Parts: sequence; structure tokens; C-alpha cells
Amino acid sequence: MEVVKITPRGYCYGVVDAITLAKRVARDPAVPRPIVVLGQIVHNQHVVDELAALGIRTLDGRESRQELLDRVPKGATVIFTAHGTAPEVVAEARRRGFHVVDATCPDVLKTHRLIAEKVKAGYTILYIGQPGHPEPEGAMGVAPPDRIYLIARPEDVDQLALAEDTPIAVTTQTTLSQWDTAAIIEAVLRRFPRAEVYNEICLATQQRQEAAVRAAADVDMVVVVGDPRSNNTNRLVEVVQKVAGKPAVRVGHADELDPAWFRGMRRVAVTAGSSTPTPLTRAVIARLETF
Repeated sequence: MEVVKITPRGYCYGVVDAITLAKRVARDPAVPRPIVVLGQIVHNQHVVDELAALGIRTLDGRESRQELLDRVPKGATVIFTAHGTAPEVVAEARRRGFHVVDATCPDVLKTHRLIAEKVKAGYTILYIGQPGHPEPEGAMGVAPPDRIYLIARPEDVDQLALAEDTPIAVTTQTTLSQWDTAAIIEAVLRRFPRAEVYNEICLATQQRQEAAVRAAADVDMVVVVGDPRSNNTNRLVEVVQKVAGKPAVRVGHADELDPAWFRGMRRVAVTAGSSTPTPLTRAVIARLETF
């Protein structure tokens, strides 16, 4: 069985920056202890475990970032994750006297600035994103609740209690499927033809999705390496299945590969989410090459 290595794949610059920053903080003796991350620094458990070995504690669960803040010990250093955090949470952390370190991806910060500027200019924001994900949570916190709405599906647009002449600005989570997002934007423009659209899906996400779809055309299956909580990883699986029409599976590491999946297959491609460490992907490729 031939294994096709899709490029680009794996870490994007925002993930690299966040992990590098966290490690630098862990190694700085002047930084107040304990060091706590509000949520996973990036959505990969292997990265979380690596930081834990350096003494960085990750607070994670179903709570909001504001609720997680209540679990931080006094005098601690708080690291905000690559997904971004609502301004009120950052302000509250500083008010409580925590040492604050912000690892937000620059692309996410760009979206936060855009939302703030458009709200100030009188627009209502339609934010296309995944409910329950920390990136929309942070972005939604940039604007007053009555000036920003989370849109997850085209059907959500028709349920908005907004006048047709409302000034609308549309923006997006950075890690979405570009094809699904295009369908939602189309639904917005049908109802609000004068809406301003700012598609903020990051370049790294777009490039990895497009490469996966191109490669899928010439293989029997695509294996995506990444954590189950990683939105960009799950979207890679989705676009291969929905856009390329080919089978795709997600695995977190090589031990999850089942040889039965590949019986009768001649060519299998491998890619990885942008928060997946390279050694994990290499191990998956090496295992596949033994089949």
C-alpha cells in the first residue's frame, strides 16, 4: 500500500507561537507560580501533557473561561490559549492580580479587532462559528450581547429577529470548513444583500483543506491525525468526505490505526490538523507503511 504524505499539514504558526510562549514562561524563574492555562493551550492532549511535564497546569472542562478563572489560585500566572479570550475575562484576571500571559493566535486577534471596529461603527455582527468552541466564546465576548449573533448553520439566519435594513457585518471562526462557511454566507446575503462579509478562515486552515481535497482525488482513503477536540482536524475529515467524496478517518496516534480499514486499498493519504505534533504524524505514516 502506497502512503501519500499531504503537504501542508500539521502545526500552523499560531500553534507554534502559543506552545513556544508557554514553554518560555515555564522556564522563566521570575514568573509567579503556579502557572495555569485556561483551557487547552491548543487542542491536542499530547501538547497538554508536554506542558504538564514542565509544571504548567491546564484547567479544562465544560466551563466558560470566566468560570475557569474562578479555579485559579491566588497569585498565579494565567495563560490565555491560542483560541482567544473575551476582553472581560482578561480584565477580570488582571483585576484579581494574576500575572497574565496571552497566547492568542494573531489571526484570532485580527478578528477581535474587526468585531470591535464594526460594532463601534454601528454594525450588528453575525459571527459564523461552532457552538461550544472556545474561539467563538472569546470572539462573542468582544461585542455587547445584543450586537453579535452566533451562526452555525444556514437555517440560523432565518431565525434572526433583525430588521432587513440592519447594518450587518459577517465574520468567521478561523478553523471552519470553507465550503460550509460559503453556504452560510450565501444564506446571509440572501436575507441581508448589503451585508459586509469578512471571511476570517485563516490561510493555514484553507491550505490544509484544499491540499486534502486535492490529494483525496487520487487515493482510496485519507487519514487525518489529530485530537478529537481539534476543530480544524475534524473539518479536514469533513471536507474529504463531503467535498472530495472519499472515506476519511481521524486518529490521535498510530495505535488507533486498524489494519482492517485498509484491506483492498492501494493508496492512502495522510494529513494532520494544525495542532498536531509532527512526531505523531510521522508515527502514523510509519505504521501505515508496514501494512
